[in-house]
Amino acid sequence: MTQTDLQNIIKSGESDTVEFKQSFNKTVIETLVAFSNSNGGRVLIGVDNTGAIKGVSITEESVQKWINEIKQNTEPQIIPDTETISIEEKEIVVLSVIEYPIKPISYKNKFYKRVVNSNHLMSLDELTNMHLQTINSSWDYYPDPNHSLEHISTKKIENYIAEYEKWNDTKVDFTPYDFLNKLEILRKNILTFGAYILFAKDLCIVSDIQIGRFKSPTKIIDSLNLDTDILTELDSILAFIKKHLMVEFVITGKPQREERYDYPVEAVREIVINMLIHRDYRDSSGSIIKIYDNRIEFYNPGGLFGGLSLKDLLQFNYQPKARNKMLSKAFKEIGKIERYGSGIKRIFTICKQYGVAPPKFNITDNSFEVILYKKKTDQKTDQKTDQKTDQKTQDAIILDIIRQNKYITIKEIAKKINKGTTITKGKLKKLKDKNIIKRIGPDKGGHWEVLK
Repeated sequence: MTQTDLQNIIKSGESDTVEFKQSFNKTVIETLVAFSNSNGGRVLIGVDNTGAIKGVSITEESVQKWINEIKQNTEPQIIPDTETISIEEKEIVVLSVIEYPIKPISYKNKFYKRVVNSNHLMSLDELTNMHLQTINSSWDYYPDPNHSLEHISTKKIENYIAEYEKWNDTKVDFTPYDFLNKLEILRKNILTFGAYILFAKDLCIVSDIQIGRFKSPTKIIDSLNLDTDILTELDSILAFIKKHLMVEFVITGKPQREERYDYPVEAVREIVINMLIHRDYRDSSGSIIKIYDNRIEFYNPGGLFGGLSLKDLLQFNYQPKARNKMLSKAFKEIGKIERYGSGIKRIFTICKQYGVAPPKFNITDNSFEVILYKKKTDQKTDQKTDQKTDQKTQDAIILDIIRQNKYITIKEIAKKINKGTTITKGKLKKLKDKNIIKRIGPDKGGHWEVLK
């Protein structure tokens, strides 16, 4: 902020986003809380309520002391941005806060919101309504105060639109920014946190991911650090992991051998997508993937969201709730995820079908870890146990595959389910005969449609 900018703000007077204070006191914190619960704002310390510039005597230590006091007395904690500007040889300290994504914020267990140019103590009904409005949105929909449209890539948006057109079999007649506004990824051409994470032009430190290939807990033989948009990260992560997987060739009697990785690649893909869209990007720690000889560990900041327990998760007994609604929707719009809340069940199904041990989940309040194992299950025991349900499981996997890519070929489906083309054709015919799927158009150029 320049001296001229500050003078113009002072000249305009107090408002729903500006407050004058001659010195720092508890009402400064109340005002910052009110701004956080409303539309954000600035407190100018060193200006009296008439707009007269009085100045304030400060040191670096005193400003830091103010910030600590604000932080210690607010819940959730708010930390304002600070600027010190000199006018008429008098120091003015500007404390600024944005509208806080998760509301309400309290000061000593009292909740304030900004009404015109004063702080209003909120009633129980107002608190309830504010909370309900908050949980119907999510962090990624809020404006990003640190970046603007110049920090996202038009080329990446155009690539996203191309994927959207292909997946939805439609033509988009909007400009890139108008299209993002239509999907509410931008808000009236204002960059959101989610838009930045999806289309960052250059470095994006909030989405950093470290991946390593380990021979032991302390010996690393290959690594990759990523800090870009999450759509680019998805492809880079999967390519790095596949590079370090073992491949065996399955003899099927056909002229060409079939490749089989030692881990189910579809399960890896599902886990990585869940990492990217469910991560708590407000946490300063990064995501980590460690590839060992016998397992892959996927660590993500952010525990289970919405009061969900590990028991409910593993029993698939829950209603899906997304920490980052925009990111989830953006991935769904281009077919990266099938439907909300189906990822965990799908991972278990894929591992079982692939014949590897089930994944393990380690969860704390602030982290989520999935461990995928290479160890194969007892095939004989599985054959006896699963003989009656095997066909049903395979049908479900085929439907999941088609929902992810309705243009997929029979040959590609056969490879994913590790079956021959003839057997796969038979399975697809049975699904068509049961009116579960339908083929639209010819083998080349047509697509599948799931009816049930």
